[in-house]
Amino acid sequence: MNVNPVPPFHELPFASDRDRERAAWSVWGADDSLGSINRIGPDQVVQAASLVRTGDVISLSLPLDEPDPGLFPERPPFSHSAFATRNGRDDKLDDFYLQGSSHWDGLRHIRYRQYYWGGRTDEHLDQSADLGIEKWAEHGMITRGVLLDVAGHLASRGKPVAFDRRFEITVELLEEVAAQEGVRFREGDILLVRTGWVEGYRAAPDEVRQAMAGTIGNGFECPGLESSQQMAQWLWDAGIAGITSDNPAVEVLPVDREKGFLHRRLIALQGMAVGELWWLRDLAEHSARTGRFEFLLVSAPLRLTGGVGSPANAYAVF
Repeated sequence: MNVNPVPPFHELPFASDRDRERAAWSVWGADDSLGSINRIGPDQVVQAASLVRTGDVISLSLPLDEPDPGLFPERPPFSHSAFATRNGRDDKLDDFYLQGSSHWDGLRHIRYRQYYWGGRTDEHLDQSADLGIEKWAEHGMITRGVLLDVAGHLASRGKPVAFDRRFEITVELLEEVAAQEGVRFREGDILLVRTGWVEGYRAAPDEVRQAMAGTIGNGFECPGLESSQQMAQWLWDAGIAGITSDNPAVEVLPVDREKGFLHRRLIALQGMAVGELWWLRDLAEHSARTGRFEFLLVSAPLRLTGGVGSPANAYAVF
């Protein structure tokens, strides 16, 4: 059931005649700051809540200091200080990068050419809090979650995915996993794709992880979604409100420049919520044991005015 009538991908207008990329900027109005989270309305929340049967709660977030070491040289580790006060103790974080661990990328994060979601520019965002992640926090990210356990699916067929090698997850593979799990997508779903990256990184020897530190964009490889327009179209037409993964970028790295950068298509052109570095092993084990790959997903991003990203603070509830 649609919150609002949403046109299919092939009816979206082109953002530019130069490269024929389609943009959803007019779907929810020129002043929209929610993007695909508009797909989540009261009906989606009620339907998702009906999935709760056993009360099992699974955290989908890594500890804030993981991955360790971090992968982005521009995001050094934070410092945590706890100190005594007159009545007890307080603490604080310094140099805390909101996208350093399990997180959401907000609509201020990525441009398509010079434009953010809705056609905003850097000059516009410099003067306003438009597209701040607090809009998602105010609306709520509470809906049906669906896990596609790509890593588990391939491992069961004797084709395990290496965490440190480039491997494209295609639309066809996602549909194969969905069919095997017996799930169908609904308007407003948040899709979780497990590649096994976090588990592989955690298990790697210290010297391997140290060698990978700060190498995003410089020889780093990992499995992830194939980045073509076909993938963007499939996610849009499936009614997906948010796409998350347990790898550092959701899409495969390094990016195939011939196919393009999926982040630009999803965030800047489709207004889609993108989550990275989520902890999905416990969820995958529970789903495999119970045969349930759909659940109530609850995520509470920080109500930070003008925020670009936020820790995910996410749970699956069964």
